[in-house]
Amino acid sequence: MSRTPPGLNGKHDAASKEAASLPQGSLALGLMEEARVAAASGHRELARRRFESALYLLRAPEQAGEAAAIFRNIGHLYFEDGEFSAGEDCLEVARAVAEATGDASALARTTNALAGGFWLRGRLDDAQRLYTQAGIEARQVGDVKLAAMVEQNLGTIANVRGDLASAIAHYETSLSGYRELGLDDQVGNVLNNVGMAHAHLQQWEEAERTYLEALAMCAACGDVRTSLMIEVNRAETLIARGRLADAKVICERVLRRAQPINDLRAISEAQKNLGVVARNSKFFDVADSFLRDAFSSATTREDLLLAAEVAREQAELYSAMRRERETLQALNTSHRLFGQLRAQRDIADVARRMRGLEQRFYDIVSAWARSIESKDPYTLGHCERVADYACAIFREVDPNEGALFWFRIGALLHDVGKTTVPTEVLNKPGKLTPEERALMESHPAAGVELLKDVEFPWDVLPMVRSHHERWDGKGYPDRLTGDDIPLNARVLALADVFDALTTDRPYRPAFSPEEALRIMRVDMSGAFDPSLLPIFERIVPTFQGFVAAAASRPEVKQAAA
Repeated sequence: MSRTPPGLNGKHDAASKEAASLPQGSLALGLMEEARVAAASGHRELARRRFESALYLLRAPEQAGEAAAIFRNIGHLYFEDGEFSAGEDCLEVARAVAEATGDASALARTTNALAGGFWLRGRLDDAQRLYTQAGIEARQVGDVKLAAMVEQNLGTIANVRGDLASAIAHYETSLSGYRELGLDDQVGNVLNNVGMAHAHLQQWEEAERTYLEALAMCAACGDVRTSLMIEVNRAETLIARGRLADAKVICERVLRRAQPINDLRAISEAQKNLGVVARNSKFFDVADSFLRDAFSSATTREDLLLAAEVAREQAELYSAMRRERETLQALNTSHRLFGQLRAQRDIADVARRMRGLEQRFYDIVSAWARSIESKDPYTLGHCERVADYACAIFREVDPNEGALFWFRIGALLHDVGKTTVPTEVLNKPGKLTPEERALMESHPAAGVELLKDVEFPWDVLPMVRSHHERWDGKGYPDRLTGDDIPLNARVLALADVFDALTTDRPYRPAFSPEEALRIMRVDMSGAFDPSLLPIFERIVPTFQGFVAAAASRPEVKQAAA
């Protein structure tokens, strides 16, 4: 769900009590009013120019409060355009002015504005810490408006984290504060957030009613920027309800309104939604174009959460188009971005998304593994069985469940390079010629080539490349020896050989599990890591598939005798 932007440090921030020293009708006061109107209309560059012109006119020491407010407003406008260094520089000046004049209210507002910069970059832990601090400071100085704004922003963070009860409580507190002060222009923004909370709870009618009320408030106040984000969130709700045509109309309207004022956030959110609409309508090329543009804009503005969401939608698109490689790339990008968010803050929503992505990753890789096996009927189920065996060993070597998941992904993909080997070579019942042997032995390197652009979050590629290396250096493709062979590939080699021995091949019947282990034991010092085979021998007899394999194929025992 789209995130509404954090509350500004106040559309009336520079014109309320901090502008009290400016005479009515003064040029500086007029410029500040023009700047606020321009900002509300989405014309941020114009707003900055007007604020800077007003700042130039401030000379008297008693006008320090107005100067601090202007610097805060300019800083937030820079944040809105993704220019965070410039924004932080402005806020540092605002803080210095407030400290020099002992203005506690201005300090609280500067803290709130700085928190907004962290929020826009997806650094929610830092944002929450500063918002909480700003709330304490606001209550200490009796700044009801700022306290309401902080509650709104804390509610938005809770909403992103999936703590909807806390989010709604913060929003209700915020609404009470704004209504107490008669600040209808702020009420629309909070109502937008309340609508999002209802949408998360799938309370569709309540969400729609709240969004429409919020839009009416924004129209009355001329707040174009907030109305665009409300429309984007409303469109997402319609998509979730299957009303694609209605969502498309809204997002196209958002683009028409946002592009002339260069509201990049609204544009990228609308592009993401239009991409989803096009994908669900099976206009895949159109969807690809919209999602690529949305991802580019999100990454340029350092909006990690939006970028992660767009990448996830791209993965769904590529999966629908049966473009497995691009699906894996998009899933990995989304996984990495969500992982980066988790590293910055421990939020429940990201954890939920991560679990979903891992399952999606697994589903795609499993389907790819089955496509590998479809070329070779003798190895049907080979990738899954090898993954099961290898994970049983790896669990003993490294109990880290996160590592185990990605190890399994590597095991499922270990033979992906066989898709480049001719079917007649894979299924040849007799001895391979030297040329055919070379083709067969090329598959580990071919697999790495196929996967090289997929930035797996774990060492998957060494498993693919080195699973046919031998402890004695007589393997392929690199003739590595001993500990030079990656540990995960050494583990995988055991499982791969065991399943190959216990499976019918074009050139021989399967061996029984017991006989396969005996053969492997004889060649232990040459083929396998001698420290791993004993672990495998201890685990395999208790493995779920071991007894079933032996019991279901009595003819195998006779063939192996």
